[in-house]
Amino acid sequence: MREIIVKIKGHQMSPEAGEETMEFITEAKLYERGEAIYLIYEESELSGVPGCKTRLKLKGNEVQMKRFGQGAGPGNEIHFEKGKRYTGLYETPYGAIEMEVLTNKIENTLSAEGDGQLDIDYSISLKGLAEGRNRLNITLM
Repeated sequence: MREIIVKIKGHQMSPEAGEETMEFITEAKLYERGEAIYLIYEESELSGVPGCKTRLKLKGNEVQMKRFGQGAGPGNEIHFEKGKRYTGLYETPYGAIEMEVLTNKIENTLSAEGDGQLDIDYSISLKGLAEGRNRLNITLM
């Protein structure tokens, strides 16, 4: 397991809220198990889920994102695979909301040696609450 520094940049675009960008740098753990690379980092106040950890499992052109710990709730898991829809639940302080994610694009050059980056472009719909398009960029430093 490697201790590394990552730069995480999120860009959200929605008709209701316009465009928002957040960026932070944090420590992370990186390791390889079987054919998958795992990246684990702590969220910040900027992401809206402080005290929570995010685990990314990267295998080929597929990414599984799971949040756990304080404030994560049981339903905070998203699967990204280009051209495919993922439906699940997104836990909020007010209860679970049905969520649908369509992955538009994934570019993954992360390596177990601690370099590369991950770019995910996806559309998200939280039923009855919000719709938008997001971009997530994670760069290993």
